[in-house]
Amino acid sequence: MFFNLPTLFTWARIVAIPLIVGVYYLDLEKQTQNLFATGLFVVIALTDWLDGYLARKLNQTSAFGAFLDPVADKILVCAALLVLLELGRVNALVALVIVGREIAISALREWMAQIGASGSVAVHMVGKLKTMAQMIAIPFLLFDGTLFGMISTRLWGTVLMLAAVVLTIWSMVYYLQKALPEIRAKAR
Repeated sequence: MFFNLPTLFTWARIVAIPLIVGVYYLDLEKQTQNLFATGLFVVIALTDWLDGYLARKLNQTSAFGAFLDPVADKILVCAALLVLLELGRVNALVALVIVGREIAISALREWMAQIGASGSVAVHMVGKLKTMAQMIAIPFLLFDGTLFGMISTRLWGTVLMLAAVVLTIWSMVYYLQKALPEIRAKAR
């Protein structure tokens, strides 16, 4: 199941991620760069929904797809955060908390799988809310302008990113609490 249709969309998402970074190396006006990067991010992020929908609809779910999909999400978010950090639109501490959490929880999930307790760190609603806040905040911050003459995307992107940081910490604590009994049991 490395190359069924849903997995191909996931691979395409990974391959397209450098385009968001690459836009800022083109000789374009800053507003044009922002618009292209925002559009690319939104399209790439929507393929996350599309590959999951297709996997369920076509009955093409696979262990590999279940592994690759969150990896693609994490690479997308980390790449966008690095761009936003370079552009001065996100604080380094914000980026560090989000990227650090992703690494820590990925390592925790791998370890829990090795000890046969992956169910204790299964995806929870707070993790989904964190992802949703990030996926809305990032394009707002990439756009860095005013929508409809009255909505400051930098302001709303910053507010949503701060909400994402709170949800990031909350979800990390939640997953660690769920894993702790299994970790303690295996340490004996």
